[in-house]
Amino acid sequence: MSRTVSPSTEKPYGVARVVTAWQLARSSFYAARQRQLHPREAHKRGPRVFSDAELVREIRQLLDAPVFAGEGYRKIWARLRHKGVRTSKDRVLRLLRENQLLSPARQPEPGRANPHEGTIVTEAPDRMWGTDATATCTDAEGAVTVFAAIDHCTAECVGVHAVKRATRFEALEPIRQGVRERFGAFSGGSAAGLRLRHDHGSVYMSDDFQNEIRFVGIEPSPAFVRQPEGNDCIERFFRTLKEQLLWVRRFRDLDELRVALIEFRHRYNHHRIIERLNYRTPAQAREDFLIDLQEAA
Repeated sequence: MSRTVSPSTEKPYGVARVVTAWQLARSSFYAARQRQLHPREAHKRGPRVFSDAELVREIRQLLDAPVFAGEGYRKIWARLRHKGVRTSKDRVLRLLRENQLLSPARQPEPGRANPHEGTIVTEAPDRMWGTDATATCTDAEGAVTVFAAIDHCTAECVGVHAVKRATRFEALEPIRQGVRERFGAFSGGSAAGLRLRHDHGSVYMSDDFQNEIRFVGIEPSPAFVRQPEGNDCIERFFRTLKEQLLWVRRFRDLDELRVALIEFRHRYNHHRIIERLNYRTPAQAREDFLIDLQEAA
């Protein structure tokens, strides 16, 4: 229409006059003209979507001329973006796996079997005891150590002791208490048949400690390294001790702490009900075992 010649002036009407009469923008006219002169194929708006084959070809080009060797799928994805190839990380990883293009990586070691696959709970009392140490404090002495020993069958506390200096000789005191009470005397061979579970602490692995327990017939049974569940019975007792006594009460000195520990031991053995003992106390579990043993005899 803009090229139509006016009969009165014998001149073309012009683009400006025509679009004004039609109430159109000149940009629309020129855009339409460009589409006619340079037609384009219709395609989806946004970045080009590469097929799997095309994307693998682009990836291979990056891998053939690497800036750094051994780059993983995240950096390959980033380098594709720098080239203008838009895709997702998951898709890059999938294609790398399918085409065996992932860089070699150290394979994780197969999980080792738990060396302690059995149970540490014995079928009868006085077959295995567990011992360990924990820390607390008093107003007079400051940091002190609490040693304890517990029966793996009945969960009874067979001995408890608090001391300022945690030596190998002090670590023996709960064992002495338990042997005297359960076996009558702390003498040569008096506790034959008993095993003692302990960790690899220096006080327990010392020659003095090991020789002393062997003297009374106790067989040492160290827990596996990095396997705290191997000494779980005494660890669970210490949790109860801390929650019920050490963390809720202040102690003036060691004497007051020792009296409190003796009272707690009696209260724990005779009043603490334990689920694995069918909600019986440790003292009840020992008494019931002795009754069953007499009836079986």
